[in-house]
Amino acid sequence: MNKPKKVALAYSGGLDTSIIIPWLRENYDCEVVAVCGNIGQGDEELEGLEEKAIKTGASQVFVEDMREEFARDYLWPLVRSGAVYEHKYLLGTSIARPLLAKKQVEIALKTGCDALAHGATGKGNDQVRFELTYKALAPHLQVIAPWREWDIVSREDALEYAARHNVPVSATTKKIYSRDRNLWHISHEGGPLEDPANPAPDEIWMLTRDPKDAPDTPGEVTIGFEKAAPVSVNGREMSAVEIIETLNEIGGEHGVGRTDLVENRFVGMKSRGCYETPGGTLIIEALRELESLTLDRATAHYKQKLALDYAELVYNGFWFTPLREALDAFFAQASARTTGEVTLRLYQGTVQPVSRKSPHSLYSLSIGSFTMGEDYDQTDAKGFINLVGLPLKISAMVAGK
Repeated sequence: MNKPKKVALAYSGGLDTSIIIPWLRENYDCEVVAVCGNIGQGDEELEGLEEKAIKTGASQVFVEDMREEFARDYLWPLVRSGAVYEHKYLLGTSIARPLLAKKQVEIALKTGCDALAHGATGKGNDQVRFELTYKALAPHLQVIAPWREWDIVSREDALEYAARHNVPVSATTKKIYSRDRNLWHISHEGGPLEDPANPAPDEIWMLTRDPKDAPDTPGEVTIGFEKAAPVSVNGREMSAVEIIETLNEIGGEHGVGRTDLVENRFVGMKSRGCYETPGGTLIIEALRELESLTLDRATAHYKQKLALDYAELVYNGFWFTPLREALDAFFAQASARTTGEVTLRLYQGTVQPVSRKSPHSLYSLSIGSFTMGEDYDQTDAKGFINLVGLPLKISAMVAGK
C-alpha cells in the first residue's frame, strides 16, 4: 500500500494523539490534519488545543462544536431506545465515537486527505468504533492505527517519546487513570481499577458527590418529554445541551449516577471501569416511568427486547448500519405518544418516582382501581383463565393417566 500524503487524525490533545502527530510525520512523511470535536468534554481539555497541534506538527486544525448534534441526533435516539449495556452502562463513550469519526471523515474529504488515523489502542473497543464508521462512510481511505504499528507499549514509553520530540503534554506517570469525558458522562479506567477486587477509590469521582456527603434533604426534579425526547426541566423548556448540563448538576449534587462495572469488551476481554452519568441516569429513570403510562404491554415488552440489541449494536460500533436505522424507526413509532412529565425524588444516590403525567396515558383509574366498577366485568376472567389454562389442564390429565 502506498504511503499517504495527507492524514486526518482524530485529535484530543491527550498524550496519545499528541505524539501521533510527530510519529505520523516521522514514519509516513505526510501532512497531518488534526480534527477535534467539542462534545462537552469541558474548556480545560479544549483550551490551547489548536496552538498545541500546530506546534506539534499539524498543518491544519479543526475544532468543531458538535454538542447540540451529539445530544439531538445521538443521545436522544439512545435515550428513546432505552438501551443499557450489561444492565449498567449508559454507553457514554460508545455513542460519541461514531459522531467523532463521522466529522473526521467529512473534514478528511473536504481537505483532500487520503488517509485517516486514530489513537485507540489495539486492546480496546474504540478502534472498532472508529474504523467501522470509516468503512461505512469512506471505505476508500487508508486507515492508520499507530498503536497497532509502533513499539510504544506503555505510558512511560509515550512520555519518553513526547520528551524526545518536544511535545508538550500534561500527562505524567503519576496520573494513573485513563478518562474519557463528554456531555453525557465521564469514564475512569486504569490504576487500581484494573483489579476488580479493589474498591473504587474516592478520588476518582469528578461529576458526582459521594452519596454520604450529599444533602440530607431530598431534592425533586421534573423532566418533561415530547415523543420520548427530553424538552424541559422543572417546567422550563431548554435546548438539548442545556437539559443535560442542568441535570448533570442536579444529579451530581445528590450523588446520583455512579456505576462500577466489569464489562465484556467487543474485542473479547473483560475490563473494569467506573462511570458517572448523573443527568443521563435521571433522564433514563424518568422516561421508564413515563413509558409505564404510554406504552401498551406488548409494545413495552418488545421494546425491552430490542433495547438489548440496540445497546449491543451501539457498544460494538455498528451505528452507521441499516439495522440501527431500522431500529430507530421502530423506537420512534413506539414512542410517538410518550409525552408528559415525570417528577423524581433524589436522595443520597437514590432515585425514586414521585409523579407521572401524560395526555396519552393508558392508565384507567376506573379499570385499575380495587373498587369494582362498570368498566370491567369480573365474570370475563373465568373464561379467560379457562382458555389460557387449557394446555396445563390437558397436560395434567395426560400425566394422570
